[in-house]
Amino acid sequence: MPDSILLAYLPLLEPLPGIERMWMILLLPLAFGISMIYKATRVPSLDRYWQSVGVMTVQIVLGMAGLAILLMLLVQVVVPMLPAE
Repeated sequence: MPDSILLAYLPLLEPLPGIERMWMILLLPLAFGISMIYKATRVPSLDRYWQSVGVMTVQIVLGMAGLAILLMLLVQVVVPMLPAE
C-alpha cells in the first residue's frame, strides 16, 4: 500500500484538522440547532417560538458549562484526596 494513501484525511476516524483549539465554540450552533428542532415539535403555538429557542439554547450552554466546572472540580480537588492504594 502506498504511503500517500495513509496521509489522506479520514473524516470518521480523525477530528477536523485545525479545529482542536476552538472545538468548544461548536457547542453554540449545536445547542441552537437542538433547541430549534425540539421547540418546533413541542410548542403548541409559534407566537413565542424564537424566545423559547433562545431560552433553551442558553439553558443548554449554561448546563454544559456547569457540568464542565463540576467535572473539573472533581478531577482537580476530589480525586487527589483519594487514597492511592
